[in-house]
Parts: sequence; structure tokens; C-alpha cells
Amino acid sequence: MLDLNGRSILITGGTGSFGKKFVETVLTRFPKIKRLVVFSRDELKQFEMAQIFPHSKYPAIRYFIGDIRDADRFRRACEGIEIIIHAAALKQVPAAEYNPMECIKTNVLGAQNLIEAALDTGVKKVVALSTDKAAAPINLYGATKLCSDKLFVAANRMKGDRDLSFSVVRYGNVIGSRGSVIPFFLKKRSEGFLPITHPEMTRFNISLEEGIDMVLYALEHAWGGEIFVPKIPSYRITDVATAIGPDCEHRIVGIRPGEKLHEEMITTSDSLNTVELDRYYVICPGSFRYSPQEYADAFNGKMVASGFSYNSGENEEWLTVKQLREQIKTFVDPNFSIA
Repeated sequence: MLDLNGRSILITGGTGSFGKKFVETVLTRFPKIKRLVVFSRDELKQFEMAQIFPHSKYPAIRYFIGDIRDADRFRRACEGIEIIIHAAALKQVPAAEYNPMECIKTNVLGAQNLIEAALDTGVKKVVALSTDKAAAPINLYGATKLCSDKLFVAANRMKGDRDLSFSVVRYGNVIGSRGSVIPFFLKKRSEGFLPITHPEMTRFNISLEEGIDMVLYALEHAWGGEIFVPKIPSYRITDVATAIGPDCEHRIVGIRPGEKLHEEMITTSDSLNTVELDRYYVICPGSFRYSPQEYADAFNGKMVASGFSYNSGENEEWLTVKQLREQIKTFVDPNFSIA
């Protein structure tokens, strides 16, 4: 059973949607945590977050201004830290296409800065957040996150005899996250139409709470080098539009550059190293310290079939319009109504 009481944790991108919910979860479940460092570069967001989680009420919490691009600053933040959760990223696809080197500096070079700091400062566990866009990427954001994933997996070869593991969690769109389709449709529905990129488009769906549970699962069970993938439902973009604006016109506007019709989290090339567990798939690192079959045996799992892939268009579980409305009301807007 995972117990973070008495431990020291740092989360990069700690003022983002995931970071704030992770901090709330950790402080609630593990009230005797030793130290919880929120590392981010936005002083205003840290100030606002400190109003919710003040040091006076939560003495373990620290707010550390810094950028993952700054290796020296990040190494200083890691002093005395046992666990790092890496959530910092530049993740807006259009912004990444327009500012490619900025995305590379944060998502790739920043990941390497984190790895080197962990190797130098006595960190025990690192769990990095990834994205479905890292599987067979067609945009720069996805390509940088694939590079980041590869760096974290390979870091397990660099650790030598250190008691240290690096793992990755990869999941789909978080319902209601900033810049995602549901908040966008909620704002647009008053105009009487909703822009649909493609009538056949699908996406995976996960709640913030489920994403945090997977990170905590990885912390407890990771051997090092895994990419954890959750078993989650898909939705059709047209069903989201119907759920939010049943009387709205659907205007087809075309797929944007760098956008897929269906998102993929496990490619056929990954299938030879992929283990299926009850709640997750695990892409193992292959011929490194342990085999995928050893991993499957240890966790009562099984190898997936050769050629297996996991994408939102061929998923076995789908959210209905009714379920989407329930999720919007639960996770996005408690005042949501179609009246």
C-alpha cells in the first residue's frame, strides 16, 4: 500500500490543472507528508494557489519559482526530494507548431534537466506525464513528448546502482481541461452552432482524478522504464456536441494541422512489449533488466496479442450522450444544463 507520509515530493508544473488536483489529493490522503514542493514559473499562479493551500495550514507545502529549462535552479529545488512528478510541459498543438524550438526546450531539454538532477540529488522515483499524442506523433508537441518518454525510459540505464526508477504515464484528453473541446463547446453553444472538425473524430476520455490515481499506482508499482496506459472510454465529437448543444447546428470546419482523426496510445509496434493488467496496459522497456513476460507474471497480467493497438476509434468502451452530460456536470460545471 502506497504511503507518502514522511516523504518529500516535488511536482513540476505544479500550478496547472493536474498539479493543483494532485496537491489537493496528496494533502488529503497523506496529511503527514514531510514536504511537498510546487515547482513552476508563474508567480501569480503560485500566489493564487497559496491562498487555497497556505503554508500556515499545510506546513509541508513549498512554492518554488523556477523553469524546468534552468538546470541549476531545478537541481537546487531537488535537494532533499525523494519523489518527482513531472507535469510541466508546453502542450498547445498550434503554439508548438508556431514556436517549435520553445516547445523543444521545455518538453525535451527540460526532461533531460530533470533526469540529470534526479541522478545527482538522491531522488528515488520519477513519474513523468505523457500524452496520447506521443504515440505515432504527427505534430511537434507529440514528437517532443515521444522524445521525453524515450529519455525517461533510457534514464533507467543511466542510474547505475542508484535506488532510482523512472516511469511514464500516458493518457488521453482530461475532461474539462483548459483548451479542451468541452469548455470550448460550453462557451460556443449560445451562438447556435458548434464547429465540428470532422464528423468521425473520436477521443479518449479520462477524469483528473483517474489520472492522479494512475500516477499514484505508478509510484507504488513501477519497476522502472514502463509506460502506463489506462483503460478508458472514448467519445465521438458529434456526441459531445449533442450532449452540450442538442439544438445547435453542427458546422464542419475541417481537421486542424497536426490533428488526428483518432488518438492512439499503443501502436502495433508496441504490442510485443505490452502487458495487459486489470485497469492498465503497461508498455515495458523490452530487453532491459526484466522481460515483459516477467512483468506480466509478477502482476497477474498477460501479454497482448501481436499486432494489438489501442486507439480511440476502435475502443470497446464508449460514452453515451447521457453519460457525457453526467460527466460534464460532475467534472466540469455543476450548473450544467441543456435547458
